[in-house]
Amino acid sequence: MPEMTRIVLAARPEGAPGAESFRIERAPLPEPGPGMVLLRTIWLSLDPYMRGRMDAAKSYAAPVEVGATMEGGGVAEVLASQAPGFAPGDVVVGPTGWASHAVVPAEALRRIDPAAAPLSTALGVLGMPGLTAWVGLDHIAGAKAGETVVVSAATGAVGSLATQLARRRGLRVIGVAGGAEKCAYAVETLGCDACLDHRAPGGAAALSEAIGAAAPDGVDIYFENVGGRTLEAVLPRMNLHGRIALCGMIAWFSGKGAAEPMTLPAVWRMILTRRLRVQGFLVFDHFDRLPAFLAEVAPLVRSGEIVWRESVSEGLEAAPGAFLRLLEGGNFGKQLVRVGHDPAGT
Repeated sequence: MPEMTRIVLAARPEGAPGAESFRIERAPLPEPGPGMVLLRTIWLSLDPYMRGRMDAAKSYAAPVEVGATMEGGGVAEVLASQAPGFAPGDVVVGPTGWASHAVVPAEALRRIDPAAAPLSTALGVLGMPGLTAWVGLDHIAGAKAGETVVVSAATGAVGSLATQLARRRGLRVIGVAGGAEKCAYAVETLGCDACLDHRAPGGAAALSEAIGAAAPDGVDIYFENVGGRTLEAVLPRMNLHGRIALCGMIAWFSGKGAAEPMTLPAVWRMILTRRLRVQGFLVFDHFDRLPAFLAEVAPLVRSGEIVWRESVSEGLEAAPGAFLRLLEGGNFGKQLVRVGHDPAGT
C-alpha cells in the first residue's frame, strides 16, 4: 500500500522547542472523499506563527494537538480529486501541513499557474508573507511618500518586501536585521537607506541611538515583526501621530526575554504622549485583498524589479531543524522545505 510521511507534534514545548518536540511517522496514503482533494506536497512553508500553534493556550487559531500533523501551508500537485474544479496535475497552494501528502477540502485551495513564477514564490513574495507586507504597509500603516519607516527583520520574508514597497512609495527606509551580512544585503539589494544590526553591542539603548542617527527627523511608521529590543529601541524615536503595524513578535516566542523588556507603563506613556496608533493585524483577515496585491506585485516579481531570497532545506525530514533555526533568526529570506519534485520533474 502506498505510504505518506508526516511530522507530528510529539510534545508541547516548555520554553524553546527542540528536536524532541517533533516525531516523524509513516501512514497509508489517504483517499479523498466528496469535496476533497489528494495532494502531493512540493514545497512546505515554515513560518514563525507555527510556534504559537505548538502551545495549548487560547489564541486566534486552534492549537495543534499532540500527535497531530504540524500545520503549515504548501505548494502541491493534485493527485486525485473528488471536487469540481480540480483535476490531477493541477498545482495548488493550501494547508498541506508538514506532510508528503494531504487530503484537503477544495475550498481551502487556490490554483496557481506554474508558468507565471517559480512555484516557491506562492509561499513567499507572492504568498502570505508578501500579502502581509503589502497590507501592513499600505492598509494598516497608511504609508505616505516622504515619511520614514523602520522595518524590523528587514531581510525576512515579510520585511524584505515591506522594505522594497516602501522604497517604491517614496519613503525613507531604515532596516533592522541580525548580522553584518543581512544588513549589507538590506542596503545593497533591497534598497534600505540604512540597516542596523540588532545584535551589535549595547542592547536596546545603543540600537535606539543608531536609529536616531539614521532617522534624524524621527520615525513615522514602525513595521513590527519581532518585538524585543528592536521595539524598545524604536519607541522613543517615534514621531507624534506615528503608526505601528504589528504583525509579529518572534523575539518573545517561547518566553525568551519576556521578563526583560521595557515596562508596560513606559510603553503605554509613549503611546499616549506621542498619540501613536498601534494596530495588530492578521493576514488571514485580509485575503480578500489578494487579487489586488497580486495585480501590483506579481508583474514586479516577473520583471525583476522586486527581488526575493529563500533559505531552502531539502526533504521533509529537515523541517524540524529548519524551523528551529528560523526561530533563532538562522534563515535568510523565506524559509522553505523542498518536499518533492515539481510537475516538470525538477
